Amino acid sequence: MTLPTRAVGPFTVSAIGLGCMNLSHAYGAPPSDADGAALLRRALDLGCTFLDTAALYGGGANERLLARAVMHRRAEFTLASKCVLDTIDGRRGLDGSPAAIARTLDGSLSRLGVDRIDLYYLHRLDRRVLIEESVGALARAVEAGKIGAIGLSEMGADTVRRAQAVHPIAAVQSEYSPTSRNVEAGVLAACREHGIALVAFSPVARGLLAGAVRDDGYEAGDIRAAMPRFVQPNLARNLALIDRFDALAHGAGLAPAQLALGWLLAQGPDVVPIPGTRSLAHLEQNLAAATLTIPADLLAAVDALFPANALAGARYSAAMQAQIDTELLPGEAIA
Repeated sequence: MTLPTRAVGPFTVSAIGLGCMNLSHAYGAPPSDADGAALLRRALDLGCTFLDTAALYGGGANERLLARAVMHRRAEFTLASKCVLDTIDGRRGLDGSPAAIARTLDGSLSRLGVDRIDLYYLHRLDRRVLIEESVGALARAVEAGKIGAIGLSEMGADTVRRAQAVHPIAAVQSEYSPTSRNVEAGVLAACREHGIALVAFSPVARGLLAGAVRDDGYEAGDIRAAMPRFVQPNLARNLALIDRFDALAHGAGLAPAQLALGWLLAQGPDVVPIPGTRSLAHLEQNLAAATLTIPADLLAAVDALFPANALAGARYSAAMQAQIDTELLPGEAIA
């Protein structure tokens, strides 16, 4: 199948990609390797040509899963991975030094079984290291042929501009959905100044906009249990808004996730959502959203339902927020 395409730096990718994290990481027990591999292959069959992983995910397990599942089809997709956040001495660690970036990159190349990664992100900002030094390390990796282009993840507008002054940035990845609009406080404008794509992770709000969250009885190991807007008493208030969103979608004959993804695609041709899922049915639903046209009045209704800071509770826990450089919205809650 062929999906509509968008540009991410020098790459032409399907308008909706696939975030691979939850096949190995962050949302409780992961699916079996066989089920994860089947979903990855089905994504390619459906025309998805943009796969996003990271060294952190599953302590390298996600990259190894991609190697086993789809690297024999390497010519069919643009491959993205990330550094700086990594597993260090068995624990999640943050290190943006050039030496650590080089080590993580070599580890990713080995786990993926490739000699080049198309798009390689700085996963988070290490405030102990100048962004110019971290981007410089990736610029040298571009020169060495180990990566094709440089990306940034969850970084603010000023950091984006400083990074761009060192080396062209292909993409900035940030959380972006109708309920999480921090990039509109500065990052999106900075990207557009320099022709940088905005890759939207958690575009269905970690399942909130896909009918997947109805209470806070999460599995052990589910990161939502530590996110203030996903637990009580905030969750009950938020679900009241989500019920209204679901009604908008169903009234238009859409799955809620499709309305969320369609809203994102309508924000501009430089926005590329990368929803993740473990469900083949949801995968098909998500990718089909790339072919839909959402009426302007329905998009306006979504905007009216979710103004800035519509959800109760902070986006991240205090520990996670400390690693986020993306601007807060005026009046936004901080854990």
